[in-house]
Amino acid sequence: MGSFGGVSAEQYARFMGRFSTPLAVGFANVGLDGVGADARVLDVGCGPGMLTLELVKRRGPAAVSAADPEPAFVDATGQLCPGVDVRLAEAEHLPFADGEFGAALAQLVVHFMSDPVRGVTQMGRVTALGGRVSACVWDHAGDGGPLSTFWRVARRLDDDVRGEAGLSGAAPGQLVDIFRRAGLADVAQTVVECTVSFRDFADWWDPFLLGVGPAGRYIATLDGKEISRLEAALREELGEEAFTSTARAWTAVGTRA
Repeated sequence: MGSFGGVSAEQYARFMGRFSTPLAVGFANVGLDGVGADARVLDVGCGPGMLTLELVKRRGPAAVSAADPEPAFVDATGQLCPGVDVRLAEAEHLPFADGEFGAALAQLVVHFMSDPVRGVTQMGRVTALGGRVSACVWDHAGDGGPLSTFWRVARRLDDDVRGEAGLSGAAPGQLVDIFRRAGLADVAQTVVECTVSFRDFADWWDPFLLGVGPAGRYIATLDGKEISRLEAALREELGEEAFTSTARAWTAVGTRA
């Protein structure tokens, strides 16, 4: 899996947690649909524990396991969710037994896997026969992700901006293709949305300066004048008053055959 090395759990939570925390509610609905009440569940690529906490609320800590390749995220999830079995591991090499879980979920992770098909294959391996495997990725390619405004304005100012549209699973049908190549059955695509409120422009903008993810790394390549220019253009786009932002994620679900 890709690395968030150098980014603290707190920084990640301030930047993406404001989107991934509400997303976890809808995604858990999808990932746990039809899964037996007594089944254990796994959060793959748990980050600092946004989805893990939602799963704990529904299943209790003893029924939830989690894995992430970043030690800081493993520690943060362990502190946030006492009693959960949290492992330091990549999705491509999950340290769990075959068929151990009734459901395996990966929220906003597949596009950072070094080998998405292998990662999802591993999710299927640790899921019981007939169990449910789910993953979601922001709609970066369709301009429906939480950072779409940022990338759209950045591209307007800089022709070399790549953004996140090319990441695996960011366009419709891509997650479904990955799931089918990973050998899962009954694969289907759904959409999960969430809405986030911001007090003002600064509430939205300031976490971009923390260096988190592709957006943070892009800003880190700019000099002070370029950052000010980008900020001014975004202010013009979004205004200074309170606003809400609705983001959607493509979701694929499948079963282990």
